[in-house]
Amino acid sequence: MERAPPPHARRSSDGRVKAVLGPTNTGKTHLAIERLCAHSSGAIGFPLRLLAREVYDRVCAIKGADRVALITGEERIEPKNARWLLCTVEAMPVDADLAFVALDEAQLAADRERGHVFTDRLLHARGREETMILGSATLEPMIKALVPEAEIVSRPRFSTLSHAGAKKLSRIPPRSAIVAFSAEQVYAVAEMLRRFRGGAAVVMGALSPETRNRQVALYQSGEVDYLVATDAIGMGLNLDVGHVAFAGLSKFDGVRQRRLTTAEMAQIAGRAGRHQRDGTFGTLAGSGSHDAEFTEEEIYAIEEHRFPPLTRLFWREAEPRFTLLDTLIADLESGPTLPQLAPAPEAIDLAVLKYLSADPQISGTIRGTAQVRRFWECCSLPDFRNYGTENHARFVARIWEDLRRGQLGSDYVARSIAELDNVSGDIDTLQMRIAAIRSWAYIAQRPDWVLGREEMAARARAVEARLSDALHGRLVERFVNRRTSILMKKLGPDTALLPVTCENDDVLVDGEHIGRLDGFRFTVDANARLADRKLLLAAAERHLPQLLASRATELADALTAGTQTLALSGPQIAWQGAPLGRLVAGRDTLNPQFEAHQALSQIPEAPRQALRAGIESAIARILAPLAPLRELSAATTAIEAGPELRAMLIRLVEAGGIIERQASGLESLGKDQRDRLRKLGVRVGALDVFMPAMLKPAALGAWQSLLAALGRNLPQPAPGMPAVIALPGKASPCPPGYRRLGGQALRIDMAEKLLREAHGIRVAAPGKSFILDPSLAISMGLATPAYAQLLRQGGFNANAPRPLPSGAFGPPTPPRWRWRPVRRGGESGRDASPHPSREGSAFAALATLVR
Repeated sequence: MERAPPPHARRSSDGRVKAVLGPTNTGKTHLAIERLCAHSSGAIGFPLRLLAREVYDRVCAIKGADRVALITGEERIEPKNARWLLCTVEAMPVDADLAFVALDEAQLAADRERGHVFTDRLLHARGREETMILGSATLEPMIKALVPEAEIVSRPRFSTLSHAGAKKLSRIPPRSAIVAFSAEQVYAVAEMLRRFRGGAAVVMGALSPETRNRQVALYQSGEVDYLVATDAIGMGLNLDVGHVAFAGLSKFDGVRQRRLTTAEMAQIAGRAGRHQRDGTFGTLAGSGSHDAEFTEEEIYAIEEHRFPPLTRLFWREAEPRFTLLDTLIADLESGPTLPQLAPAPEAIDLAVLKYLSADPQISGTIRGTAQVRRFWECCSLPDFRNYGTENHARFVARIWEDLRRGQLGSDYVARSIAELDNVSGDIDTLQMRIAAIRSWAYIAQRPDWVLGREEMAARARAVEARLSDALHGRLVERFVNRRTSILMKKLGPDTALLPVTCENDDVLVDGEHIGRLDGFRFTVDANARLADRKLLLAAAERHLPQLLASRATELADALTAGTQTLALSGPQIAWQGAPLGRLVAGRDTLNPQFEAHQALSQIPEAPRQALRAGIESAIARILAPLAPLRELSAATTAIEAGPELRAMLIRLVEAGGIIERQASGLESLGKDQRDRLRKLGVRVGALDVFMPAMLKPAALGAWQSLLAALGRNLPQPAPGMPAVIALPGKASPCPPGYRRLGGQALRIDMAEKLLREAHGIRVAAPGKSFILDPSLAISMGLATPAYAQLLRQGGFNANAPRPLPSGAFGPPTPPRWRWRPVRRGGESGRDASPHPSREGSAFAALATLVR
């Protein structure tokens, strides 16, 4: 059977061919885009899908989206009237009739894995009017030998590239890229940068194009100042990088671990100093790599762009015969006829073809040219997951099982895509899912492989987008500490420009949470790493005084106006739970002093004094219910009151306006002094001398808080100050303003009311004994034993009635009371001897109290 013509003779064109060669940063791609748009139609082949996508967006902005196509293995956007095509090299339409064709990064024809594809496009992809080959100057000898008609144009680099030596990671300047050659090393460097510099963007070949673009955008936007990447950074990524640091100078190329060539070093180092800005390159000191130092020869070659020229390009038959599987394999393994070409190493597609062809159950089902061609297309499915020949071949065999009968069922494809639509998991898990969905995106883009091709392709793109978003989020979460990044960039000469705001007590630096402002005390975010705390405190120390001054002024105005209140708990004065200071002893009990908390010392002087004045006015409002005591205190200095009254007033003030009558010194006061006492709001009761105003809840609460602030313990006032309260036990303290009566306590003014009622009945009674009506006490909730005890304390004694004669029925006779006033030193008179009372009577309890 007649073979196809030699590869170098398969396609000819009358259009001129131009080879634009030079190092990185020479504007070659920009020139190709200009020439593409100047023609009526055209195509550019790129080495990466993300580059094709980037240029596609640019050309769409010039020509309109309805006239521009994107063609890659995993994504196809092909409007009906598209005239300008942006493609990956593998997806380029070689035989299309186009006015302009360009091949980017043509030196990749020397790549072991994909070189044969670039060589084929170099030899055969031609534009009707113009063809442009873009690549490194090392390609020049091959261009002259293989494309002798090409005009060679050399372009100089726009900026200079110089060696900066080895630097520790902590000394790497901002806007730098650190290049490592394994995922583990990339992760380790990124983790360290997160700790010391706020984080880094991560670019690896294993990332999806969308994730890679978003990581690059993270760096380009300035959110992080460092980029950690594998050698994938060297291929067409236009970055704002000032310095490139190599973490190592060797890599595994799929066959062996070897040192980078000077051309590979230059391709990566050339990312520094884009456009007119000079760049530097060097190595990462202390990286642990034994070969992480440039030789003098390598430095000279990179700085002067002098590299050994390419002597051979890899080639593989691009149009094999499809008559038989053996013929197909033989053609793909055949050698080139030109000395400048070398047989390509066995790629994954050929390895899968040979592996499956050796299986009789598969090879036996392949008959005829059409099936051989279709089987080869199936074997050409890229191994995005890097499974290796055997595992990838199993996946291909499953696909072929359906393809040999026609097309893949939409149910099977939809189910496979849905299984990958899961955004949970870590970075490695998401990378594996993205690699798997890229396989299905490629399958769905094939014109005759899938039923419902458009729908399945859209589903695959949507899942890849969701997974890419999740992966980007995981990378940012793990390798970016935005708070530290902001502080590292802003702390320095321009620190005054750092925007510090407070929202709901959260302190934000350029929108990033760094801590809380509890009152006037700044607390660093508890989730901050130890390395971040100094930075956060530095930012706070520089910028919080202004923030505190604003807060202090607002609070001072609110306190002065009475629209804000403070809490007094013991000696502590707090605002919204945050301490402002405490009360300490002043010139007397009623005039304590305010001692500010140390947090207020950070406030500038003027707003601090205004705040202090506002706090003191708020304290005065809290203690305002003690105004009656202040009147008593002022009266103690009046000479005309006399020493007896002044001494009594002092005791009243010290006791909070309530003292027992028996020890009050009341008997030593004259009539005028008693009148003066009454005018001061003091009531003289049967048992107590007290100020009714001090029995109000607000007054007692203020008094208790004041004493607690001065270190004097006082039982808590009864909530609401009811007339009667129950005491939990004999040892429990009696609340202020109450009189203990057994298991109950009666408010002092209510006790006075009951005793006055008893005296009124006594005075009106015709004889010496009388009957008291307990209804008022019962209405207050006072138990009969407690009422009897109150009467006894007030000088009343009961005579228990005689029991009813045997056989008599009726209500018991109520006890009769006598008043025997209590003299100094105890009671006068005798308790009446009680008689047995009828069991269960209402006054049975009185008998036990009067025995």
